[in-house]
Amino acid sequence: MTGYLIRRFLQTIVVTILVTVGTFSLLHAIPGGEIRAILGVRATPAMIASTAKQWGFDQPLYVQYSKWLWQLLHGNFGYDISVHAPVTTLMVPAAVRTIVLAVTGTLLGLVVGIPLGIYQAVHRYTAVDNVATGISFIGYGAPTFFVGLLLINWFSVEVHLFPLYNNANPLLSQPTALVLPVITYGFVAFALWSRFMRSSVMDNIIQDYVRTARSKGASERRVIWGHVFRNSLIPVVTLLGLSLPAILSGAVAIEVVFNYPGMGLLFVQSALSTDIQMMLAITVLTTLLTIVGNLLADVAYAVLDPRVRYT
Repeated sequence: MTGYLIRRFLQTIVVTILVTVGTFSLLHAIPGGEIRAILGVRATPAMIASTAKQWGFDQPLYVQYSKWLWQLLHGNFGYDISVHAPVTTLMVPAAVRTIVLAVTGTLLGLVVGIPLGIYQAVHRYTAVDNVATGISFIGYGAPTFFVGLLLINWFSVEVHLFPLYNNANPLLSQPTALVLPVITYGFVAFALWSRFMRSSVMDNIIQDYVRTARSKGASERRVIWGHVFRNSLIPVVTLLGLSLPAILSGAVAIEVVFNYPGMGLLFVQSALSTDIQMMLAITVLTTLLTIVGNLLADVAYAVLDPRVRYT
């Protein structure tokens, strides 16, 4: 396992460098670049040249990348000249808000989706299974922004049950405003987890070890929760590991629809204003989290299934 972790760590370094090189090159290939976006379309060539020299944008691209990468290795994501503040001062509060939204919504989806998926598999092709399958298909196929807009229309506009989120208020100062974004996130997550859990349980429930356990007199509860449940979690662990980037990148559509100031909304605003430093920082964090999520999923394989060993 130690050798495997070392190899994965080295792969992480290589993949991160490749992603940063590609992203850095593409973003700096935007016509006009960051200086033009900051100064506006009326900026004269003299103003652009002066600002570019001031901030080092007149240097070769590889020199700019080397300096930016060196700062990144020291935990410095750069300076956002459009707002005259370090990138972390804007990114950290947004990341905290997205973590609250994504973790809460994911937990809601898991708490509802996994037990429901197991129930559907055990009582497959019944009326309850058909109804739950139809609801999960709606959640799986409906656009996230559409679900959010429906909830806003029903519970904020028509019945005034939940308020919309106000950017001016600190996090958790209005917990009722978090209900609709969390429900939207959890509804989409529930559809994913329930479908995969149902399929995984149905694959495992016909295996030989289940028939052996039943022939030895094990109760149905023990067979499902003591044997089938653990083996059925493996594909769910895979999806959960791959979904870790959402904790920082955020559900972009949900954050935009609800005006929720998380990483997703911040990235959209940065893209619209050609804020290269912020887009680079969010891309790097998302890449690292994706790799870490894959690694955690692989390690969880070995914990859930003793037959899996990494040598």
